[in-house]
Amino acid sequence: MFPIIPASSASASGNKGIFGYGGYVTTITNLVSNTGVVADDVAGVGSARDTLAACEYGGDKGIFGFGTTYSPSGKLGSTAVTNLVSNEGVVASDQATVTGTGRRLPGACSYSANKDKGLFGFGYPADASFVAITNLVSNAGVVASDTAGVAGVTGRAYIRATEYGGDKGIFFGGYSGPTTGVSNLISNIGVVVSDTAAVGTARYGVGGCGYGTDTAIFGFGYDNSTPYCSITNLVSNTGVVAADQAALTGTGRSLLDATQYGGDKGIFGYGSVGGPSPNTSVTNLVSNTGVVSNDVTGVGTARADLAACSWGS
Repeated sequence: MFPIIPASSASASGNKGIFGYGGYVTTITNLVSNTGVVADDVAGVGSARDTLAACEYGGDKGIFGFGTTYSPSGKLGSTAVTNLVSNEGVVASDQATVTGTGRRLPGACSYSANKDKGLFGFGYPADASFVAITNLVSNAGVVASDTAGVAGVTGRAYIRATEYGGDKGIFFGGYSGPTTGVSNLISNIGVVVSDTAAVGTARYGVGGCGYGTDTAIFGFGYDNSTPYCSITNLVSNTGVVAADQAALTGTGRSLLDATQYGGDKGIFGYGSVGGPSPNTSVTNLVSNTGVVSNDVTGVGTARADLAACSWGS
């Protein structure tokens, strides 16, 4: 008789990935195969925007949500619009906006014992205040109204999140006026807990994704002393963030994102490197032991402020 594998230790569900939107408000997406190969641009659907977030839901689907839009006059606007990603990697048109707060620069990740729900959290609404509110995503891709942040949770933006432990999530870093390195764990019922003291270099604009069966990684980002860094921090299956890993030989950058692929590996992609031509499409693969590779030549439109998530079973 075969042993029963508990949901919290089963292998990761993200077989393929998708990078989408970003780059001074586009709708472009790029699919990632189950071997980590990034495809050429796919013409997008829905509202063009950047500074959004994305996560898996339903076990094999994804959702892009929130972000910054621009009017014809160039005026910034924060939105709560979402776009579902099917289990074949097809992005749907705009969902009706939720009753929650439109904002830019949030983070998002999946959670729950069945790996079928998601959560958007934190960000920067139009009223120019940093928030710690969250919005849960059901296993059918329905986004709930705001859940207020709890005491001891620092509202911030430029934040990323990823799943860990098979059924939980974690937010890391961000910007709240100063740069912050604190993290916040997310329970398997979608509750965000109070700040955990910073480990490693405080920074914002990082990417994060799962790897292995129950571990995660955050990498790259912008810190005040070394902008556009390439350091990484591993996350254990109990949600403990490790100290900085030695800088890899890849291109330091910020405002990128990352996604799982192949069930147990990850990929960082795109972002800003600063300078007169700031955006890049370079990627870095993450092995199933958390080792980050050197640069892989970019595919598709170079851009920053995009989002990524996994999809497929």
